Formats: sequence, C-alpha cells, structure tokens
Amino acid sequence: MSQFLNTLHTVVTDPHWHVLADDTGGKGGVVPDYTPQLPKEVKNPTQTILGWTAGIGLAAAVLGSLVAWMLVAVGHNTERASLAARGKQGVLWSLVGAGGIGVTSSLVLAFYNMAK
Repeated sequence: MSQFLNTLHTVVTDPHWHVLADDTGGKGGVVPDYTPQLPKEVKNPTQTILGWTAGIGLAAAVLGSLVAWMLVAVGHNTERASLAARGKQGVLWSLVGAGGIGVTSSLVLAFYNMAK
C-alpha cells in the first residue's frame, strides 16, 4: 500500500503532470484529434441484430401478457383462484419485462450510436 501512496504522491506533486493532458486542439498536443467510429461492416449488422432482439423481446412480452390475461379470465370463470392469481402475476411480470427490454434496448442503442 505504501508503494501506491508513494506513486500517488509523486504524481500529484509533480509540477509537469498537467502536460500529459494538454490538448491544443490537435496542433501538436499529446492527445490526437481522433473521432472514434465503427466500421460500416460492423455497424449495420450490429444495429440490425439489436433492433431485432428488442422487437422480438417486446413481442414475446406482449404474447406473455395476452396468455396471462387468458389465465385470469379462465381462472375467474372456473372459480380457480390460484389460476387467476398466476395470471395476474404473469401480467405484472410481462409489464416489467417489456419495460426492462424497452429501457435496456434504448440505452444500448443510444450508447452504441454515440460513436457517430
């Protein structure tokens, strides 16, 4: 631990450490003027896969919700309380799953497209 503290002390007290982070706008600075981008060969298929995954996941959540509502209807009509309760839980979990898929796919696509 003392080696870590010693290195940290050296970095903090060195009067020239700010030179490492100096960027003069790409005119001879240490940090080059570079814009990160993904190659088209990688970008297009990856966006397609992410879009299809999100769409299939949301479609599965909708299908699960429809099946769960069917369980609620059958459970109430046949007076099987446990079947209706399972259906109600299924509806809630379908909503949670759809929300999670929607938020996650939006965040992944947003961070993925930041490299433009």
